Amino acid sequence: MAGAGLLMLLDDIAALLDDVALMTRTAAAKSTAAADDVAVMTKVAMGKTAGVLGDDLALNAEQVTGVRASRELPVVWAVAKGSLKNKAFLIPAALLISAFVPWLITPLLIVGGAFLCFEGVEKTLELFHKHQAPDVHEAEIDAQQASETGVAPSSVRAARAKDVDPVAYEKAKVAGAVRTDFILSAEIMAIALGTVAEKPIWEQALVLIAVALAITVFVYGLVAAIVRMDDVGGWLMARASRAAQAVGRGLIGFTPWLMKGLSIVGTAAMFLVGGSLLVHGMAPIAHWLHDSIESLGGVIAAVVPYLVHVGVGAAVGGLVVACVQLWHKLRPAQAAH
Repeated sequence: MAGAGLLMLLDDIAALLDDVALMTRTAAAKSTAAADDVAVMTKVAMGKTAGVLGDDLALNAEQVTGVRASRELPVVWAVAKGSLKNKAFLIPAALLISAFVPWLITPLLIVGGAFLCFEGVEKTLELFHKHQAPDVHEAEIDAQQASETGVAPSSVRAARAKDVDPVAYEKAKVAGAVRTDFILSAEIMAIALGTVAEKPIWEQALVLIAVALAITVFVYGLVAAIVRMDDVGGWLMARASRAAQAVGRGLIGFTPWLMKGLSIVGTAAMFLVGGSLLVHGMAPIAHWLHDSIESLGGVIAAVVPYLVHVGVGAAVGGLVVACVQLWHKLRPAQAAH
């Protein structure tokens, strides 16, 4: 009897091990399928955010324009760290909003769009202010103060015009870049979330984390490469090869034009992204573009929405600027009472 009982126990153990092996294979297969699913959804989400990534790149490259050469990479790194902190806040916030108050996503994006357009109008208005070129004496003073404070001479001049400390001006510039990144990152997270809205919460979280890390590495890695192009050009010019020297001179000559171009594109991107966020929250305009314009196809369908986004962005941004200026004018009077 004891032998028979032992054989039965061994049979039970063998059956249990078979069940464990089967469940392990099933779980492994499901894990592999889930991982593949997350990878596919991440690729789809990245594709849908490609347009915003271009704007993000242009805006962030524009933000470090005028920073002292030795400070370019530290400034890019500071903004990149700020971007990671933004996303560390945005990912759980997006998941909570999606789970409990999904209707809040659109109003928040509209507020972010209005802020971007506000900054775009301010940058555009600055172009109409005549900036007199500093004379030789002022340039020497700027260079000396820049050397003492560790910021760029252009930042010294801009800080003097605003009557602020040059170091504080550079810190404010970094803070402004982080604020702009926050809005663009919020839009990217919202777009990515829309691609996985029907998936389980853990898959949503994995996709958002993957997208956040990928765009941060891509954008700020490329920004760092752009702002150091002149150094690469100098290194090439020091080579013995004539071809390398020619390429180096070309890079050094091209870099200022590239930075100016990125500055213009970055300002335009504020209106494009901000106006797009605003239009998506304006049902009549959004429906008109979808029903009447996009159905036409061709160049009209491709160009008109962008023009509408820019126009709406400029109008709303100008209204916000006017309200802010009015507030600043009224506040001293209120304080006096």
